[in-house]
Amino acid sequence: MREQADVVIAGAGVIGSACAYYLTKAGFKGRILLIEKDLSFAYASTGRSAGGLRQQFSAQVNIRLSQFTLALLRRLKDEFGAQADVGFKEQGYLVMASEKGLPVLERNNALQRALGADIHLLSPTDLEKRFAWISAQDVAAASFGASGEGWLDAHGLMGLLRTAARAKGAELIEGEVAAIRKQGNRIAGVTLTSGREIECGHFINAGGPSAGNIAAMAGIDLPVAPRKRYVYVLDCQNPPESLHLAPLSVDPSGVWFRPEGRTFICGLSPQEHEEPEIQDFEVDHGFFEERIWPVLAERVPAFEAIKVVGSWAGHYDYNSLDQNGIIGAHPEIHNFYFANGFSGHGLQQGAGVGNAIAEIIVKGRSESIDISSLSYERIAAGKPFFELNVI
Repeated sequence: MREQADVVIAGAGVIGSACAYYLTKAGFKGRILLIEKDLSFAYASTGRSAGGLRQQFSAQVNIRLSQFTLALLRRLKDEFGAQADVGFKEQGYLVMASEKGLPVLERNNALQRALGADIHLLSPTDLEKRFAWISAQDVAAASFGASGEGWLDAHGLMGLLRTAARAKGAELIEGEVAAIRKQGNRIAGVTLTSGREIECGHFINAGGPSAGNIAAMAGIDLPVAPRKRYVYVLDCQNPPESLHLAPLSVDPSGVWFRPEGRTFICGLSPQEHEEPEIQDFEVDHGFFEERIWPVLAERVPAFEAIKVVGSWAGHYDYNSLDQNGIIGAHPEIHNFYFANGFSGHGLQQGAGVGNAIAEIIVKGRSESIDISSLSYERIAAGKPFFELNVI
């Protein structure tokens, strides 16, 4: 006999957990089932991210989604209890632009400020005055998040959302979706690799890098697949103390770094022709030597003397159409919901995404944030909606 669930969520990372939590918070009555293939979350995209939270995006919807998470962090203890803490380091983001990139930086800044973000434009002189450790060579301007930006414990936020959802009745099981059963224009149920069959009223695809494969089981073309990203841990010999208070800093080339305790972490999203072909979790140290270190040493003179003391690889749930999230119901399969393709900014948008999906299921539409620009319709039509500030 098939078991019944009112909502089945494939994937219990930060986005799947947020969907479950906000459904319970919205008063959804029914059985909510989170399905996760690895309950250790050792290789989950959430935990292998750099944990960043920023408002420095070019699209209004992305700014609003990050602001939703920021508001949650501001009231974390009220939401989850007195012991709730995700170690939010509000040290900001510093995004630098060359002369060529200056018009985009200025347009982005105007939109961010109009939406209430505390983002300031700095001239090269202001940049070197404010951050004595930096070289502003070839930088036309930089935008700095003086508040409301930084990084946090990704596992911690994911855990708070999932624990709170389970406390309100959501269930978590270990398993993996192997097949999706359709009946007319709706999803009737799923079969797990264990053979377990579950009928469902609503199905949410929160499968992260596996989202494209999950959608294909329902006959849906979703351009989301894993893309490997490297993070390197650096020990710097005799850095100025102020460098440990640096924001997450992004060079015009895309190379980024931030402090992590007494060390630093850094990375770079490769260009299309550099994308690793094998999507495992092995780290290419040659990529650091060739593409990252020379940039770091030129931008931060103290980084001329550094040593890689650790590293890891994680997977983006990469949307190859426009590197933007896909949120909401399928236009024809009305009980299939997308929460996919965030291409590196899923952690900071997860709470807002979960709330949007919950509102669609409970109220029929997303009321808190207009997510229409991120709907699946643009995917089906092949019309990209680009985010210009992807890190």
